[in-house]
Amino acid sequence: MHFRIFETWRLTAAILVMLYHFLRYGPGDQYAISHMLERLLPLLDMFFMISGFLILLRYGDRITDRASYRDFILKRLVRFYPLYLATLVFFIAVGVAVHLGLAPSTQPLRYETALIPHNLLLIQAWGLTDHLSFNYVAWSLSAEWFCYLLLPVFVFAMARGGIVGLLLLAFVTIALMEAAILAGVMPFESWLKADTWGAYRAFADFALGGAVMLAVKTSRLRLASPLPAWLAFGLAIGAMLLLAPAAIILALLALAMFLAALSERNNPAGSSVLRYLSPAGAVSFGIYLLHPVIETILLAVVWRKLSGIGVDLNFYIYLAMPMTITVLVAMASDRWFEKPLANRILSAMSPPRPVGAG
Repeated sequence: MHFRIFETWRLTAAILVMLYHFLRYGPGDQYAISHMLERLLPLLDMFFMISGFLILLRYGDRITDRASYRDFILKRLVRFYPLYLATLVFFIAVGVAVHLGLAPSTQPLRYETALIPHNLLLIQAWGLTDHLSFNYVAWSLSAEWFCYLLLPVFVFAMARGGIVGLLLLAFVTIALMEAAILAGVMPFESWLKADTWGAYRAFADFALGGAVMLAVKTSRLRLASPLPAWLAFGLAIGAMLLLAPAAIILALLALAMFLAALSERNNPAGSSVLRYLSPAGAVSFGIYLLHPVIETILLAVVWRKLSGIGVDLNFYIYLAMPMTITVLVAMASDRWFEKPLANRILSAMSPPRPVGAG
């Protein structure tokens, strides 16, 4: 089943994160906008919750032995790692230029060579480093990879305890993170802001998303309108802007997801208008992962060059170009690079079919 509302929300989150990062290059009046957008960063938790919902919906009943688990890990890895590796190589090249004095940088620690192995292994969000490095937004991918590797834990909790099992898994994880923050082990004021420790944040969100999935799967409610879901999503945004407690924000996001999935289950045509956003919505991950590359080229280099030579160009008009290019590059990458390469790798690793089969 295609959840168009989820797809639209993930696209919205990716666009807002991109805008938040791009605004750093703007004039002084952008700080008020940036400050507001920073309050919306819990939307990344919605990313993880939706991932938990979808992954456990599609694979929760399929992970039954080592072979099925291995196939799952392989399929996920070949789907996201090629694009991630391409962006990592780009930023390693930038780091080399910075170290050689060929390019200026206000964040020299971002290109610390000792952290290349962490990035290659996708463990940079496991609490092993104290700052983000290279493609800094990829901490969320590292966190999601952590959840993929521990999928059997979610499957076990779901099989043994259902919704209660997954909620208990989430609450215990959150409690441990809060205790780590109080003890000074996790250097964040809230676990909702954890990035270098984001794996455990994502783990809790993943479990919550799985609980929502089970609630939808077993619900007999006949809700057919997507309007309540959008209202709940709006309330969640309002809670973020008002700096509400994490529990309220997560509860509203979970409610919004529940209502959205329920309405699409009962009435798939109810959100069909969102199909026009699908080409961009389907590549929200690519938008999120690629926007630092476009940022480096078109803002850190081109925009600063234009500003340095006194070109009279409104920043907010210029901003439309890197944002549009990011979306187009993500769509092109998905069509001509990511999917074809993933298919080739999976085909090459598949056992040969017996002669005369099929």
